[in-house]
Amino acid sequence: MAKGVFVHRADSVYDDFPTERYQFPKRYLKRVLPCVGDWIVYYEPRGGGGRMGYNAIARVRQVIEDPSEKDRFLAIIEAGSYIPLTQFVPYRGNSGFLESALAKPNGTLNQGLVQWAVRPISDHDFDRILQAGYIETDDLLPRTGDAPGDTAIDGLSEAPQPFDFDTDRIRVERTISKIDRNRVFRRLVLDAYDSRCAFTGLKLINGGGRAEVEAAHIKPVADNGPDAVWNGLALSGTVHWMFDRGLISLSNDYDILISRQVNDPEQIESLVNKTGKARIPDGKLQRPHPAYLSWHRENCFKQ
Repeated sequence: MAKGVFVHRADSVYDDFPTERYQFPKRYLKRVLPCVGDWIVYYEPRGGGGRMGYNAIARVRQVIEDPSEKDRFLAIIEAGSYIPLTQFVPYRGNSGFLESALAKPNGTLNQGLVQWAVRPISDHDFDRILQAGYIETDDLLPRTGDAPGDTAIDGLSEAPQPFDFDTDRIRVERTISKIDRNRVFRRLVLDAYDSRCAFTGLKLINGGGRAEVEAAHIKPVADNGPDAVWNGLALSGTVHWMFDRGLISLSNDYDILISRQVNDPEQIESLVNKTGKARIPDGKLQRPHPAYLSWHRENCFKQ
């Protein structure tokens, strides 16, 4: 097993769905197969509005031939293993490239290697990306229910430790095991929506300086919905309650849908955005994905 970097862009011509599958041509098969059973990190290239850096990790469960397209394969992502980074990690930091292999002997970028859609990465470099990507603060944490002293992801805010104590591979697994996915999801969703309810437009901050809005899964985790920002919406408490019970939903064009089973639809209409549309993030990779919106309409929404 070996870790890898999978390049994914918002306008990809491949049938990628980072939380579930990664499609690639046959020529990359020898690079992908070693990743089976191990972790990969997703990289945004410059094209397609990408920021040239890393945004999530996932574990590859298996590789299969694509049944719908000749000479293409699918890396199947292990269910529930997709974890977004709490903050985007640029491919180059103050101390150089986070992927050591990207540096030529003279320190410049290896232009050929950085264009590989799939490339190997060492455990050491993978861990450096994790440490840079999971810096947590408590400014967006829920206003109630926190355990005493539970204000950061345990272990991730500590000073980096020397690599002499454990192998890099063990260190990576320990880091991943400490990630509080609920907090990661909440932070990413609230950042994407500027702590503002997508349905009402309200941005409320309590007396402690924390956002009142909640991070809602479109497709619940219980139904294998991922903790990805495109499976999330920032919703006020009442709206979240209605959304989970199928009293409101969204079209794929982000039109707000109100169930005919609502006992006072006019009151709901006065509550939501006057435009009749949800407020969504500008970034394509942050917007609610049509697959999850369709799932909610088909499985939750009461017509």
